[in-house]
Amino acid sequence: MPHPTNPSQLDAEALYAVLLQQVQSGLAGIPNVAIVGIHSGGAWLAARLARDLNLLDRLGVLDVSFYRDDFAQKGLHADVKPTQISFDVAGATILLVDDVLYTGRTTRAAINELFDYGRPAKIMLAALVDRGERQLPVAADFVAAFTAVPPGQALVLKQADDGKFTLTIDTHHA
Repeated sequence: MPHPTNPSQLDAEALYAVLLQQVQSGLAGIPNVAIVGIHSGGAWLAARLARDLNLLDRLGVLDVSFYRDDFAQKGLHADVKPTQISFDVAGATILLVDDVLYTGRTTRAAINELFDYGRPAKIMLAALVDRGERQLPVAADFVAAFTAVPPGQALVLKQADDGKFTLTIDTHHA
């Protein structure tokens, strides 16, 4: 794993540019690509990637709330959004996008939900930031930065009205 960056020094816009370049290179020549973002930060990133890669007609959004393994303990968040996938998942190469890769549990939930829509040829994972501390064997194919976040804190992606991304440390979100 590359040397971690101080989370307070992360520039989300610069990281997005790195991620875009990685994804452009990594998906070059691959047929039948679709982009699916995990609500909410991953969905924002996926929408921007889809725009920048000219794949807006192959953009989907997942809300994994019902697929989480802690659903029974935590219940349902008030901001649950509908999953929207308007393309055929079967046989597609899916770029699954999340903002922060942490334990791997959200990724597992997203993969479970994707398979309810069909059997993709391949699923690749892109994350803006990987904060480590995995609980499941999940690794991103594309990641712009690695960082460590103190226990009890979360790294949160925010999107301004103008579409610009910022990352903040939240002590009440972990």
